[in-house]
Amino acid sequence: MGADMPEYPEIPEVDYDIGGSFYLRGSAALNWHWAPEVVHPANAEINEIVEYGYGYSWGAGFGYETGTGLRFDGTIDSVETKGLKITKVAPDPDPGDYTLMLRSTVALANIYYDFGLGGDFSYSSGAGGAFGYVGAGAGVAWNHAEINSPINADVPVPTGGNVSAAAAVMVGVGYDMGNWVADVGYRGLYINQINNAPTDPTTTSYYEIDNNWIHELRGTVRYRFN
Repeated sequence: MGADMPEYPEIPEVDYDIGGSFYLRGSAALNWHWAPEVVHPANAEINEIVEYGYGYSWGAGFGYETGTGLRFDGTIDSVETKGLKITKVAPDPDPGDYTLMLRSTVALANIYYDFGLGGDFSYSSGAGGAFGYVGAGAGVAWNHAEINSPINADVPVPTGGNVSAAAAVMVGVGYDMGNWVADVGYRGLYINQINNAPTDPTTTSYYEIDNNWIHELRGTVRYRFN
C-alpha cells in the first residue's frame, strides 16, 4: 500500500526590495533661462527681454528613500546661464544691448514619488527595471549677476548679487539597477528675483529680474547604501 506524498508549503518568490535606504546623488544639466522683463525701480522703467539665456548646472546631494516610492533629499547645485538680453533705445541713456551672466548656488529640499512603468505602476526600490518619477522642491538661491554693457556706455552696470527664494518641479524616467539608479528628466527651477545689490536702488544702475524660470534637461546617478 503506497504512502501518500507529503505536502510541502509553497516557496514564496524572492523579494528583492531593499527597503528604506540612504543614497548619494550627482547631477548635471543643460538649461534655458526665461524671464519676462527687467525692472528699474528708480524711474519705473521696464525693459522687455528680447533674448533668453542658456547654460548648464551640476550638483550633488544626499537623501533617503522609503522603499515604497517616496524619497527625500537635499541638493546643492551650481547653476550658470548667459545671454539673457535687453535692448535700450534712444532717448534712454546709454542705448544698446545689455546681457546677463548669472552664477547661482541653489540649495533645495526635495520630495519625489517614484512609480513603476508596469501595469499596476507599483514601485519597489532595488527591484530593478524602468520607473517614472515626479517631484518638487523648495529652498534658497545665492545669485551673482554680472552685466555686459554696451561699449559706448558712460557708466557700466555694476556687478552685484542677492539671496532669493527658489523652488523646483521635476518629472522624468529612470532605470533601477539595485544599488545604482540612473534617471533623466526635466527640472523647472524657479528663482524669485535676481538683482545687483548692493547697488543703490534709487539709481538707474540698479535692476531687478523677477520670476525667473530655468528649464533644465537633467541627468542624475544615485548610489544606495544602508
